[in-house]
Amino acid sequence: MDNDYFSIDAILAENQKIQCTFKVDVPEVGHLGGGNDRDIKAPAKLPIPMWLAYIVLLSEWADLTIPAPFGPRVRNALKADPRSVRLSALVGAGGLWYGFGKMIMDILDDEQANIMSDVLTKAFRGRLTEVIDQAQHFATLGALGVTGSALDTAQSFREGLDGTERELFALAQESSKRTKRWYESHDKTRQGPRR
Repeated sequence: MDNDYFSIDAILAENQKIQCTFKVDVPEVGHLGGGNDRDIKAPAKLPIPMWLAYIVLLSEWADLTIPAPFGPRVRNALKADPRSVRLSALVGAGGLWYGFGKMIMDILDDEQANIMSDVLTKAFRGRLTEVIDQAQHFATLGALGVTGSALDTAQSFREGLDGTERELFALAQESSKRTKRWYESHDKTRQGPRR
């Protein structure tokens, strides 16, 4: 996902809300909390969208609370088995877990950003092989007689794919189809005309 101004993925990821604890009183923006208060009073905790969080955090009006999709519980689950975590269920807006994580990483200090980068990278690497494998064998799962828990596990994994992983899944499927067509056409030309 790029941070292009016109990127729908970037717009959706920036619309995610993060919890901020205000360190100072901020006048005339109490409506952000959804209440009737005119001002935000420290130490108020409010969920605010990422696009606004940049300004609030860089102005040092508030501190960021790491969102639950990147908290200790999810990190532990990813360490145990990255394939078992349904990333799409962790964040809304099309399940852009990696994009949201990248945006969080961009506003953290270096040490926390490195930890976040490590989490995102290990999760991606731990899931990539399964994404590609399922994409290449997706059409044959049912045809091969795969049933029961194996099929349920594969389907559950696909349903939990992040938006980035869904794009890779579709690309790998298309690549597999094209490779198969190439092999089939190449075999026909190699065999030559029959007599």
